[in-house]
Amino acid sequence: MEKNNIECCEKIEVHEELLKIVQEKMPDEVKLYDLAELFKIFGDSTRIRILFVLFEAEVCVCDLAQVLNMKQSAISHQLRILKQNKLVKSRREGKSVFYSLADQHVRTIIGQGMEHIDED
Repeated sequence: MEKNNIECCEKIEVHEELLKIVQEKMPDEVKLYDLAELFKIFGDSTRIRILFVLFEAEVCVCDLAQVLNMKQSAISHQLRILKQNKLVKSRREGKSVFYSLADQHVRTIIGQGMEHIDED
């Protein structure tokens, strides 16, 4: 088993000018918490699969269940989480409810994640 070595400074030296810049730019704790919570939403492969379907088209729950080979109740549960976190939106048409990505940011977040894991 390969041992991970973390490199550390050999001498403790605080770089005050750099710390000041970082501290001025650091978002407050509430924003950092909200960002961490947002990224937790992307930590479920079912939700990622749903988002990838929605990249291609606006679809109803029935279609999502069919393409993902899942029960509608399971899809609805995940859609509720995605909608609460403003990642998808819905619209009713007759007896069907259609879902789509909430905005371009969702596509960008997933796209950049894919680029990152595809790096050589």
